[in-house]
Amino acid sequence: MNGVITVAPTGPIATTADNPHVPTQPEEIAAAVESAYHQGAAVAHLHFRDAEQRPTADLDIARRTVDLVRERCPILIQVSTGVGPAAPFEERARLVELAPEMATLNPCSMSFGRVTFDNPPEGVDRLAARMMELGVQPELELYDTGHLDAALRLRDRGLIPERLQVSLVLGVMGGMAPTAANLVMMLDRLPEGTVWQVVAIGRANLMLSAMAAALGGNVRAGMEDTLYLRKGEQVPSNDALVSRAAGLLAAVDRGVATVDETRHLILGEG
Repeated sequence: MNGVITVAPTGPIATTADNPHVPTQPEEIAAAVESAYHQGAAVAHLHFRDAEQRPTADLDIARRTVDLVRERCPILIQVSTGVGPAAPFEERARLVELAPEMATLNPCSMSFGRVTFDNPPEGVDRLAARMMELGVQPELELYDTGHLDAALRLRDRGLIPERLQVSLVLGVMGGMAPTAANLVMMLDRLPEGTVWQVVAIGRANLMLSAMAAALGGNVRAGMEDTLYLRKGEQVPSNDALVSRAAGLLAAVDRGVATVDETRHLILGEG
C-alpha cells in the first residue's frame, strides 16, 4: 500500500532564529505547503503564527492561511488544535470551526517540555463531539502509552469514529522516548485497521520515519519535527524532508499516496 506523507511545515516552537527557512506567516506557510505537495505530500498539518512568530489560535490568521493553501493546491488540510502547549484549551478548540478535512485531537494532558499541555477530559469530550458534528476527521495525537487507552475510551463512547487515525509522537520531553522499542510496543497495541503515522521529534526523526515506512505506516515530514537533515546540516526547506520521506517509501518498494488515495484511506471518500 502506498504511504501517505504529511507535511508539517511550521509547528509551535521553532522560529527563524533557529532556522531561517522556517515559514511562519500565512503566505510563507502556503508557499511551503504548495511546494511540498509537488514533492508528494498529500496532507498539510498546519500551525499558525502571529506577526511576532508566536503560536496563535487567532481565527482570522488561521482562516487566511487555510484559504491561501487551498488557493494554491488541492492538498488535504489538517489543523492542529494543539497550537502551542501554553495556549488556552478553549481558544485552541475553536479552530475546528474552520471545518478542515482533519484536525488533531489530543486525548490527555501532559508535561510538554517545561510547560503543561492542558487537555481536560470534559473539554476533550466536547471537542470530539463538535468534530463529529462538523464532519472533521480527528487525528489522535498519542504522546504516551496511556493516551491510547484514553483514545479507545473515546471510541467506545461513540465520540470518535470506530476506525482510528493516530499519530504516534515520540521524542517530546514529557512523552515517549524516541526508541524503536517504544514504536513497536505502540504498534502492537493499536486496534486492527488503525491508520497510523510516526511523528519523530529531533535526532531520531530519520530512524523512526524509516521504520514507519518499512512497517507499513505513514510518514510525517517537516520543520515542525526536525530542523536538520543530518548532524550539523540544517534543513534548507520543508521540501528536503518531504523528498527524503518519499525516498524512504521508495526504498521499501512503496509508492507515495496521492491526495485522492489519501482521501479514500483516511476519510473513506471516493
